[in-house]
Amino acid sequence: MTKPYTKLDKDNAAVLLVDHQAGLLSLVRDIDPDKFKNNVLALADLAKYFELPTILTTSFEDGPNGPLLPELKARFPDAPFIARPGQINAWDNEDFIKAIKATGKKQLLIAGVVTEVCVAFPALSAIEEGFDVFVVTDASGTFNEITRQAAWNRMTQAGAQLMSWFAVACELHRDWRNDVEGLGTLFANHIPDYGNLITSYNTVNSKTK
Repeated sequence: MTKPYTKLDKDNAAVLLVDHQAGLLSLVRDIDPDKFKNNVLALADLAKYFELPTILTTSFEDGPNGPLLPELKARFPDAPFIARPGQINAWDNEDFIKAIKATGKKQLLIAGVVTEVCVAFPALSAIEEGFDVFVVTDASGTFNEITRQAAWNRMTQAGAQLMSWFAVACELHRDWRNDVEGLGTLFANHIPDYGNLITSYNTVNSKTK
């Protein structure tokens, strides 16, 4: 059954960054490590740009999973941070659910490590509770393409939408006239080739003034 097109709405969306931890990041092999970290930080930056409520969570930090990526803590010093003592599915943690419901948002952008567990479990749980779930695929990582595809299939069959961070930013922005410089700078910071495009735009634009 085909699900109708549900647009992301910056006034109704929250971001869940699940288990982007030092130990777990070392398991990601379905995307280049540097590109993956860039994508995670791009998602974080667009969350800040659009002023989306953002919730950080980790699992079993004192064990092999390790601490949260320090750049995320630095970007969201005042955001809810749920250090789960051991629950594998973040949705099994009451504080995590309370933080989500406190945002009042019904659209959840979810990314994490690893895709088939730390992303899929809360995504499926959120769908079951009536949330619209958007999985940011390139800010989520796992062992290999086989496990990634299995996770994507499972989530889409349940109703999740798969998106890239770039598509998320564009759908939230809606119209270039809203702020071409601001969004263009965000893209240029995370997509080197886009920096060339913005340089060209700025050069042409300066000559017309």
